Parts: sequence; structure tokens; C-alpha cells
Amino acid sequence: MKKKTGTEVHPTSTGKKSVAPAASKTFSDHMAIGARLRHARLVKGLLIKDLAERVGVSVSLISKYENDKLLPPLTVLHKLVSELQTNIGALFDSNWSGVGYIARAGSRPRISAAGEGNSVGVTLERIIPNGMGHLLQGNIHIVAPGGGSMGAMSHEGDEVGYVLEGRLELSIDGATHDLGPGDSFAFASHLAHTYRNPGEDVTRVLWINTPPTF
Repeated sequence: MKKKTGTEVHPTSTGKKSVAPAASKTFSDHMAIGARLRHARLVKGLLIKDLAERVGVSVSLISKYENDKLLPPLTVLHKLVSELQTNIGALFDSNWSGVGYIARAGSRPRISAAGEGNSVGVTLERIIPNGMGHLLQGNIHIVAPGGGSMGAMSHEGDEVGYVLEGRLELSIDGATHDLGPGDSFAFASHLAHTYRNPGEDVTRVLWINTPPTF
């Protein structure tokens, strides 16, 4: 169940309740990724204005993203990593202890993308430990009410997902599908796709991509 204070309540193994932050918190609470974006840009030898032109946003926005003053929407974040020839998975904390085969509950890193105003629209919780040669990329997409991809995306690969809780409005190649807990989906990633949470509660989706280009 959820409290009215904007927090989520989860049962522990002892039967007691533990409180975790809700997905709708402001962008100041997210894991900082600006330095990694800046490093990837410098490695590619791009000026801020060059990257801004390629992504289709202003120079000031790129500067704010790199200085962690503003979160990019998920669609813009995807364009950024595509132009920098990396992926969203590379933005996660490289010092994360989930190395090898196991990613422990409560220790998985998260990064967030912007929603409306200063809100967090989507938080990605990485489920695949660090390591070389993974053919899969997997995250739990934690989607705040009204949050989502903030536009359509298309990229290389295939993806599959399973709605753990909440509601998901998923559009694939122009067709919109309303999904709920237990519903699953799969599609080729080159098809334009977008999603949002049309409900009043947080939505969680287990989402897998291959290859790890997202």
C-alpha cells in the first residue's frame, strides 16, 4: 500500500514496513550523470554546440545536463547517448558492487529522466551487473503518474517487457496499447515507440533490450 505522504511502503523479510522514496521526487534527488555525459562528449571531440545541433536542443540545455542542473527527458537522453556512440547503461555508476552474476536487492543503481516541470518522469533501475560482453540490457522502468518517454524513440535491436505493477500506455508503430500488471510485450526496436503512465499510481515495468544500445 502507499502512504499519502508521497512515499512507498514495502514489506521487509521481518514483516515490518520500510519506506522508500516515491518515483515522483524532484530532479535534485537523482544520481548525477552529467560528468559522464561530458566525458563521452570530450572523448568524441565534440563541442557543446556540435552535440546540441545533432540532438536538436539548445547549447544551454546541454550545459545544464552536463552540470546536473537539469534532467533530460528519456527521448533526449537516448539521442545524446546515440550521438556519443554509447548507451544509457554506460551512464550508471561504474563502481556499483553488482559485478559478476548477482545484483542484490537494494543495491542496484538508478538514474532518472525528466518529466513535466521539475518532476522525475522515469527512473531506470539497473538489474544487470557490470561486466563485459553482455548481450542484454535490463532495467526496471519506474514511471511516475503522468510520466513517460516524453516522445517517440527508435533504435537498433529488440525489446521485451513485463508490467510488474500499475498501468502503462504503450504505443508501437502508431498503435496504442493499454497494459496492466501481468501484461507483457515484445517488438523490434526500430519501430517508433513511446510510453506513459496514465494512472494515479507509480508503474513498474521490467524492460529488456538487446543488443545493449538503449
